[in-house]
Amino acid sequence: MNQHSSIQTRGSLLERAAQKYDFGATLRKAANDAPLAEPEPFAEPAPFAEAAPPVLDAAPEPVSVPEPIRLPEPVRVSEPRRAPAGHRTAAVDRVSLAEGGFALPDQRPGALAEEFRIVKRQLLLRAEGGEAANNRMILVCSAKPDEGKTFCSINLALSMAREKDLDIVLADGDFSKPEIAKIFGIEDGPGLLDALADPAIDIESCIVETDIPNLSVLPAGRASDEATELLASQRTRGALHRLTAASPRRIVIVDSPPALSASPASVLAMHAGQAMMVVKADTTNEAELREALGLLDGCPNIQLLLNSVTFTPNGKRFSSYYGYGDE
Repeated sequence: MNQHSSIQTRGSLLERAAQKYDFGATLRKAANDAPLAEPEPFAEPAPFAEAAPPVLDAAPEPVSVPEPIRLPEPVRVSEPRRAPAGHRTAAVDRVSLAEGGFALPDQRPGALAEEFRIVKRQLLLRAEGGEAANNRMILVCSAKPDEGKTFCSINLALSMAREKDLDIVLADGDFSKPEIAKIFGIEDGPGLLDALADPAIDIESCIVETDIPNLSVLPAGRASDEATELLASQRTRGALHRLTAASPRRIVIVDSPPALSASPASVLAMHAGQAMMVVKADTTNEAELREALGLLDGCPNIQLLLNSVTFTPNGKRFSSYYGYGDE
């Protein structure tokens, strides 16, 4: 270095050497002289190969499938009681009943109907209030024939049939002289005594349903010389119990033979919870009444009904009060 050379004071030694000797031109020449690299050929894609199923060392455990949901059984509503096979129905001869002096439920209540309204209320109070089922079995009896027991039995049943919550069964227990089916105009058929004699006969199938609401009739059935013995059997006790147990609404009224004329009356009294002794005014004497009551002592509750009472002109008349009776 002499006094005539210029001294550069800017840049580093490398930068000043690159400017002096032009290292970039050498690098550019080397790049231009190198041959271009050929592009690699396009590689074909490998064919698709299905995957082999995996090999399991052991059989898979079975998958537990949940049981199907079972819906609860539909609730079955009990159907109304239907009559068993052989059950009969009958249309009542209302004209004949009216001519016989009976108080029909579909007629306006007169003096006779009002009297039986009073009579039935005492019997129903004991029937509905008592715990024993036989309180709903009422025996209607008399000491001798022709005192009006059948007349009172039918009118009592017709009056009770007016009740809205009762089911009345009028049973003919006078096997020697049955009259109830004939009075109602019901044809002959199996009845109470048939069911007691033959175990194959269901006592319910002997009941005849009438077209009077809430009233059915159980005929006496075929007469038998062994009626008293049949009534005293255990089978009879069970059959009569089923009559009252069939429905808590049921009242069974049994028309009995006269106590002093036929022995079945005393046996029927043992099955009944109540008895109504019909006494005909000016006809039944005290001795006969006491004897008849003694024969019915198997019944715990006995009431007396005075029948055929003569009304005096100034006596009470229900029909006059209601305005459609005799003045």
